[in-house]
Amino acid sequence: MDLNALRLFVDIVDAGNLSAAARKLKMTRANVSYRLKALEEELGVQLLRRTTRHVEPTPVGAGLYEHGRNILGEVAAANALISNMGKSLQGHVRLSVPTGLGHTLLSPLLVLFKQRYPDITLDVMFDNRVHNLVSEDVDVALRIISTPPDSVVATEIGEVDWIVCASPGYLAAHPAPKALTGLQGHAMVCASPVGQKLKASGTRLDGDEGHDAKETREQVVLEPTLTSENFAFLKESVLAGLGIGILPIYAIGAELESGALVPLLSDYRISVFGSRLYMLTMPNRYQTLATRYLLNFLKTELQAVWPRLHR
Repeated sequence: MDLNALRLFVDIVDAGNLSAAARKLKMTRANVSYRLKALEEELGVQLLRRTTRHVEPTPVGAGLYEHGRNILGEVAAANALISNMGKSLQGHVRLSVPTGLGHTLLSPLLVLFKQRYPDITLDVMFDNRVHNLVSEDVDVALRIISTPPDSVVATEIGEVDWIVCASPGYLAAHPAPKALTGLQGHAMVCASPVGQKLKASGTRLDGDEGHDAKETREQVVLEPTLTSENFAFLKESVLAGLGIGILPIYAIGAELESGALVPLLSDYRISVFGSRLYMLTMPNRYQTLATRYLLNFLKTELQAVWPRLHR
């Protein structure tokens, strides 16, 4: 079997339809369809069921896809090994990171990675969307979410602590809330989901720790007076006394330690957008040596600093 034909077949399945495959391969749809038909005639079997919107592998096609993906992965690994012999590690990785986490914690780590592997090309996007990794052609995405999509391979880095906080100046003029519902009486500075109500949840342990203690869960709907996807801007706004903020601890750890920001509702475990940081990759996409090195580097370096960010 021709290796190029096998690669074409795998690309079609990955893309989901002939048009998307044609765009990725920079070919016409007619050419892709012709080459697929030629492969099926050569093998004497139907590999794909075609509809107007997508293609679906037949049982034989699904088996060929799995074998083809493994074969192409091994070929790519062999080519990478040969091309990198006697050279520094090379390759291209497209990475998507959340804006706030990217600026505060990931930027220095990515600079360190680039210094360690100068011949790897990094294409870094700062983006908060949980987008389709295939359509965006992203190799690795870091996302703060509660439950990763089933369509990706997710590696958990750690839990995310969300902190309700305010400046001493704001608290001098406004009484601090004693319960989660008390936030409704304050100006709130926080990121906000697009087109949805902002719901903040909190769990609190009632009574002394032990068998008699009960954990209660509360939820409140908030209408922030200042919103943004830029956590650096939100932090500056809270420091300026514009309201009470709900921010991830990795963005405000230094300010909490110095007393520039005061933690509130400390007996609550707050949940706003997502509770964990994950690294996401596609299960059916071959990982280059450069991608593998970046994944291992980020997992090791992030988990090394992440425990120090917890309360």
